Amino acid sequence: MFRISQFIREIDHPTPAGPRRNPPGPVVIWNLVRRCNLTCMHCYSISADTDFPGELSTEEVFRVMDDLKAARVPVLILSGGEPLLRPDIFDIARRAKAQGFYVGLSTNGTLIDAGRIEAIADIGFDYVGVSLDGIAATHDRFRRKAGAFDASMAGIRACLAHGIKVGVRYTMTEDNAADLPALLQLVEAEGIDKFYFSHLNYAGRGNKNRARDAHHRSTREAMELLFETCLEQHRRGIAKEFVTGNNDADGVFMLHWVRRRFPEHAAHIEARLRQWGGNASGVNVANIDNLGIVHPDTMWWHVPLGNVRERAFGEIWHDLSNPLMAGLKQHPRPVSGRCGACRFLSICNGNSRVRAQQITGDVWAEDPACYLDDEEIGVSAADYGAERIVTTPWVRTSRYEKGKVTL
Repeated sequence: MFRISQFIREIDHPTPAGPRRNPPGPVVIWNLVRRCNLTCMHCYSISADTDFPGELSTEEVFRVMDDLKAARVPVLILSGGEPLLRPDIFDIARRAKAQGFYVGLSTNGTLIDAGRIEAIADIGFDYVGVSLDGIAATHDRFRRKAGAFDASMAGIRACLAHGIKVGVRYTMTEDNAADLPALLQLVEAEGIDKFYFSHLNYAGRGNKNRARDAHHRSTREAMELLFETCLEQHRRGIAKEFVTGNNDADGVFMLHWVRRRFPEHAAHIEARLRQWGGNASGVNVANIDNLGIVHPDTMWWHVPLGNVRERAFGEIWHDLSNPLMAGLKQHPRPVSGRCGACRFLSICNGNSRVRAQQITGDVWAEDPACYLDDEEIGVSAADYGAERIVTTPWVRTSRYEKGKVTL
């Protein structure tokens, strides 16, 4: 995750940059249930409104939570499917809060009704994230359900009315990019605390729909808009968080933006970006799916690392006999092509390995969704030569084979 707001604040109020440090344990995004009342176009878990067999029982979830605590996991994001469809979701959340975890709820927001909002407020969720794909008709088309936008907004407003920190998550494609300005206006007008811009990653339905991924020019325009919006609101005294995910080239792109807009602060921002260190899948971010299988993050469902029914989470997470995990935990990573030659590799850390693997079959190939040109990353064709992957992120074909990864 790239926290735009933190770097914008550094422009006006710089703080010392230190060495890159990893937290004691990863943030765990836990897909407790796969069932969902919606069938969104870019769902990485390919959820549906049906029960999926083999999901962890309440007792198993509680035992795993003890393992996560022992592994020094600081944050649990309870997700799905739609987590509010799990009957024991509030029992799980209440226990997680009692154990001292920072607890987030990742929801589509449509089921936050009068009864559920009282439970959410009573438990004291630290954060509720609601997905919006655009305004009204655009959102409903992406969510494949009429009225989904109004229901999600009702859930967001209920959270705000109860003093719960709430954010909007938005995944941009060419089909909804035009809605971004209106969404940003909505977030400000409604007093929503956070805006999370997600680049499309190639997993689940996101992989099937990658032909609709935002072209590089659209991505650059969106990032410029986010930077300028965040800066403008910051200087008006509006305390709002802007973050992006699934494309760590955002950090390098921001550095170029700072060099143009605030050249006197560019060296400091570059130092802070190198401290941040880019993509953290398999290091600071982990995923447990509805069956208890651990993955490097939510986009790696086709690669199992182990099952928490059979081994403790900490044992699975620190097992470097898995070559994928060994490579992900390197900094910088053993990447090739443009990524390997890039002079900013220590900032973005090779970006999304899932995209590289889905397009080429090679985990360590260049990320085809890097939207910076050769000059911006300090390379020339001679630097990567024949290693370069001649493709684009909206190509439909790939050599991806389920369950297999080239290492």
